[in-house]
Amino acid sequence: MHGSDNTAEEMSVEKNATLDAKGLMCPMPIVNLAKKVKEMKSGQILELIADDVGAKEDVPAWCSRTGNTLLSVEEEGKILRFYIKLK
Repeated sequence: MHGSDNTAEEMSVEKNATLDAKGLMCPMPIVNLAKKVKEMKSGQILELIADDVGAKEDVPAWCSRTGNTLLSVEEEGKILRFYIKLK
């Protein structure tokens, strides 16, 4: 065992659900995010996938406004993956 030698894959977040918002422009990723969160339970983790550049600012702002926790953001080219832990 190497302990702290974690690869990115080993660090991946255990998610409970995924919301694919690719192709949607502001404000639709946030509108759909708010709807999806209502279907989920406290403490669950939602992966939001978006390609709207505005989501970079909108998702963290939504999380702080609603009390949900933004665990991480990953960028793969134009694709953004947000991992949100529900309050």
